[in-house]
Order: sequence, then structure tokens, then C-alpha cells
Amino acid sequence: MRMRADRLLILVLVLLLLASAAVAYWLWRELDGVAISEEGWLALAGGVAATLLLGIALMTLVYQSHKRGFDERAGHD
Repeated sequence: MRMRADRLLILVLVLLLLASAAVAYWLWRELDGVAISEEGWLALAGGVAATLLLGIALMTLVYQSHKRGFDERAGHD
């Protein structure tokens, strides 16, 4: 039963990935001919960098919390 649920989850995730790729491709084609200014590229790069740094910082906190045993104590009085 567990293996079937895992396969179903993988199938759903792959379908979501394909759907998001299809939407991204459609949007890319719809924006043909639209120019992005230098400020737009800087804002895009800044947003990508900030998102990446935030993700790295949060995952570092998750690993540190697990490593120090804070996860073991959570939910126990």
C-alpha cells in the first residue's frame, strides 16, 4: 500500500512540474517582443538573489535546529 501511495505522489508531482513548465512556455511565447529595461533586469536579479539567500538561510536554520536537538523537544511538555 505504501509503494502505491509513493508512486501516486510522484505521478502528481511530475504532472504539476509538466503543467508549470507548459504555463511558463506559454507565457514566454506570449511575451515575445516585450523589452525589459536595465532596471527591470536588476530588479529580477535582485529578486532571484534575495529568494535564493532566504532559502539558504531558512534551510540552514532547519539543519541547525535538527543538529542541536531542538526538533526532539518540540511538542513535548
